[in-house]
Amino acid sequence: MLGPRGWPAGLSRRDRRSVPAPGHPSLSLGVSFYLLDLATPTRMGNITSSSLGNSATAPVNQIQETISDNCVVIFSKTSCSYCTMAKKLFHDINVNYKVVELDMLEYGSQFQDALYKMTGDRTVPRIFVNGTFIGGATDTHRLHKEGKLLPLVQQCYLKKSEREDFS
Repeated sequence: MLGPRGWPAGLSRRDRRSVPAPGHPSLSLGVSFYLLDLATPTRMGNITSSSLGNSATAPVNQIQETISDNCVVIFSKTSCSYCTMAKKLFHDINVNYKVVELDMLEYGSQFQDALYKMTGDRTVPRIFVNGTFIGGATDTHRLHKEGKLLPLVQQCYLKKSEREDFS
């Protein structure tokens, strides 16, 4: 259901920062924008805590969950030309991907720190395919030119379809 000005109903002004405007070309490209709401307290049993938590493992857990839920995840920044190049590659080969725009997140720097701990570098894009870190834009283009990128993506979709068959 759409609210005023064509935005999805219930989408807060803060949430709209990471979602393209209605009619934006990226909406028809299979691109998923992802806003992690880390500021909203969550109730866990009798304990109330921030989604970010007091532990440095909270961003890592959320990153790992995002990676496991999606075949292709690009941790990106909106102003990064290499990020744009990586997103364009997946668009051009007609592969859906999840984008996490770190500069649009309130706790983006903590996510970037967690990605550094996971991958050994703070640069973006940080690209994961089939649950595995494959590198940045240059690494992804190299894998594509070598004919290795699409098989990695296809493995993930096969695994997902097999899991759905057993559900």
